[in-house]
Amino acid sequence: MTVTAGHRLTPPAEQTGPEGNERLTAATGAVLLALFAAEGVTILFLNRLLTWHYAIGFLLVGPVLLKLGSTCYRFARYYTGSPAYRRKGPPVPLLRILGPVVVLTSVAVLGTGIALAFTGHNFGGVPVLFLHKASFVCWAAVMTVHVLAYIWRLPRLIGADLRRQRPGEPGDAAVRWSLLALSLGAGVIIALAATPLVSRWTH
Repeated sequence: MTVTAGHRLTPPAEQTGPEGNERLTAATGAVLLALFAAEGVTILFLNRLLTWHYAIGFLLVGPVLLKLGSTCYRFARYYTGSPAYRRKGPPVPLLRILGPVVVLTSVAVLGTGIALAFTGHNFGGVPVLFLHKASFVCWAAVMTVHVLAYIWRLPRLIGADLRRQRPGEPGDAAVRWSLLALSLGAGVIIALAATPLVSRWTH
């Protein structure tokens, strides 16, 4: 137990659990926000930036998987009755409804994009390019609400892990930054391996 201001006892699980998870999710979300913005620029100039569109798209795989992992972990801990996560509470109802939609559309955009790289416009009669565009439109709509709801928290959460830790705060900031770096490293490896597939389209 840790004694904080006012002599309140803070359980260790609360220090390292939901707050640490929230900081990891926030840092990963900030990286994804920058990468998705860059991907959006490539869409505006797709003929000239198709290779970059591929590269950033595959780079996104690592951080997206990390964010899905941290989000699903919080979901699982809350609904399996973890005391610290139950005290933290769930998101507001609208964001609880949008959460699964954000996950599904994110997986759909990345999944159809990867499928396009390997199969082309159509695969076995399935209009992969159309599905990629449609899933992107749905993703953009729900992601706009998601970003507007959470972006104001990012400076506080990320800044808290950048400054020197204070008593009672969640530890393992180095672990969280290492996970983010590993996810980016994995994304870079995937991008380097898969980006040459763009030749299917440029030729």
